Amino acid sequence: MRLIDLTRPIHTGMPVFPGDPEVLLEPALRTATDGVNVLRVHLGSQSGTHVDAPAHLDDNLPTLDRLPLERFVGPARVVDARSVPARTAIGPTLFDVDLPPDTIVLIATGWSSRWGGPDYFAHPHLHLEAARLLVDKGIRTVGIDAPSIDPSGSDDPTLPAHGILCRAHAVIAENLTSLDELLDAQAAREPIEVALLPLPLCGADGAPIRAVARIGGR
Repeated sequence: MRLIDLTRPIHTGMPVFPGDPEVLLEPALRTATDGVNVLRVHLGSQSGTHVDAPAHLDDNLPTLDRLPLERFVGPARVVDARSVPARTAIGPTLFDVDLPPDTIVLIATGWSSRWGGPDYFAHPHLHLEAARLLVDKGIRTVGIDAPSIDPSGSDDPTLPAHGILCRAHAVIAENLTSLDELLDAQAAREPIEVALLPLPLCGADGAPIRAVARIGGR
């Protein structure tokens, strides 16, 4: 058994989605003057590797603290979308495979290698028909190694793929990394389990997570 970290480290000045709060970590207390170290943390709910709750898109949908823990932990299947070009929709054919209900579906675009670069936000995105197919299959957790499952910088404020998944009370994980390692494990027929556990922020639209994959048996 081995563990693979799928999380972007959180640090001051890290990349954030345009318009989101900047990330700032600074000392609040120091051992030299206060006897202990305490860090002051300023960030947005969508900072770094994070999950979206359905309430991210609609005030009438469940907030983070109203979702069952089963949404965040379970067996995973990785879909290889690395051949999909920039700013192109990932169609439903890639998801027309055996996906048992409640499987955590992770979409590997390869875009995590562009983190912090000028074209990170030119990523592929999930086609709304692919989102509908996942919901129809009983999938309620979808992750991607890009900043969004919808196009970043789009003029469409409805976020169509988000809308389909959020209305199904699904969880969306974004800014994952190291999914290529999971593809290798999957090709070797090793079992994969994933944990995408957020801070239990009351009434939140989402939260940063520590995303971890467990490969193989115990």
